[in-house]
Amino acid sequence: MKRKVGYTWRLREVMAQHQIFTATELVPLLRERGIDLSASQVHRLVSGTPERLSLQVMAALCDILSCTAADLVATTAENAGVRKNAAGDLPAPPANVAKLRPRAARILPDA
Repeated sequence: MKRKVGYTWRLREVMAQHQIFTATELVPLLRERGIDLSASQVHRLVSGTPERLSLQVMAALCDILSCTAADLVATTAENAGVRKNAAGDLPAPPANVAKLRPRAARILPDA
């Protein structure tokens, strides 16, 4: 069975718990740890959900906020379930269904 995985980026929540409310407050704290990001890059990091993130940036954020990576990223995983086709709620028939099809009807003229 396939699994669907996802995550929630919680940087803004963790920042608020530490009384940091803007991205600009985070810029000098990151610079102190050797992470040189522009204000707009930090803003995107705070306001959006990153698809990729360097481990150095993650480590710096964890150090600044005295937290772990698990505090910043909440993961989810669930079973993907069976896909439904357009005809109804049943899964697609198996490939050897041709053997199960009825014979074509023969239409006779009216007598």
